Amino acid sequence: MFDVGFGKLALIAIVALLVLGPERLPRVARTAGALVRRARSSWLNVRSEIERELAAEDMKQQVNDALRATDLRAEVDATAESIRRSVEPVSSTPAPASPAPSTPPAATSAADDHR
Repeated sequence: MFDVGFGKLALIAIVALLVLGPERLPRVARTAGALVRRARSSWLNVRSEIERELAAEDMKQQVNDALRATDLRAEVDATAESIRRSVEPVSSTPAPASPAPSTPPAATSAADDHR
């Protein structure tokens, strides 16, 4: 984010010492430190709040998906049950008896005629 190395910090400290003087520099440093801590704390609070909101939104989405899946499952079960009910009367009625195969009368042989 910011490329602040040791050299740059030392330069800032020397300039601050020259501008503010040795009497006011400790008080300004404490105030600057307190402001940085507050800013960092505020940033962490905002960040954690955003993460909580995102987690809550994700949980809501998962609950909604689960409810949709449950509703879909209930709809499928209801459809399956109605199909079972509509098929049940057809399968419970006895099948019509098939006619007995008709056997042709036995052919009389010539030997039977002579007896």
